[in-house]
Amino acid sequence: MQPVQILLDQLNDIARTVIAALPQVLIAIIILSLTYLVAMGVRSLAKRMLRRSRLRKSLQNLFELLFSISIWFAGIMIAAIIAFPNLTPTKILAGLGIGSVAIGFAFKDIFENFLAGIIILLRREMRIGDFIECEGLEGKVENILVRETHLRQTDGQLVIVPNSLLFKNPLTIRTDLDQRRTTIICGIAYGEDVAQARDIIMQAVSGCSNVITDGRPVQIFAQEFADSSINFEVTWWTGSLPVDIRRSRDEVITAIKQALDEAGIEIPFPYRTLTFNEPLQLLQKQDQESGNE
Repeated sequence: MQPVQILLDQLNDIARTVIAALPQVLIAIIILSLTYLVAMGVRSLAKRMLRRSRLRKSLQNLFELLFSISIWFAGIMIAAIIAFPNLTPTKILAGLGIGSVAIGFAFKDIFENFLAGIIILLRREMRIGDFIECEGLEGKVENILVRETHLRQTDGQLVIVPNSLLFKNPLTIRTDLDQRRTTIICGIAYGEDVAQARDIIMQAVSGCSNVITDGRPVQIFAQEFADSSINFEVTWWTGSLPVDIRRSRDEVITAIKQALDEAGIEIPFPYRTLTFNEPLQLLQKQDQESGNE
């Protein structure tokens, strides 16, 4: 019976300990309940205050979450100290410090993207709706989150880009301005009048509806002596969206071709000049029947 008695004594000790700790546990539960109410109230208040700010939606959600986490951290720590008197704030913070180092090494890339996302959200250069290019990735910004950015390519594919990639590498924002300069190369034959061709190209480009001429002059410069042509660099301003640029290039190229054709100015095909060191001998091959005769 001695083992049974020992077991009963241990159970009695456990029961007395649990009963003695019940008030502390109940107080801890009450504190957690109050923490929940306070966290909800603080988050609601923060949401109303942040709506008045000019911060982006993702950043507002992040700050709301951080406020809520801070309240919960304080409430849980107070409840744990009350429920377990031997647990002190120093021990809790020491344990969190060791744990945070291990977590930091394990989730280094996630934290890197997280911090890069916060910086990108705080900056206002890149906006939702912009067309950007970074490290060969190009598309329209559909969403900027804390960890990643969503790009919609012109062919409809969705690319999810880690924010650290956008933060650490050169980023081109193609729609930072409403207008962009576009350039094409146009060649004329060597026998044509360069000044006349320039004037005709200028009139053709300036008359296009997708070319911006208000304060943005069309520029045409003779660029080089190419193999078969004298090349002009034709530059003009148009909208910054990809479809604006494609539509503008289509209209400009069509207008230049039509104008040069009407003026009788040749747009040459590639020419090749062959030089022989000795006179070229031409041999006439007679019909087989004539040879037999």
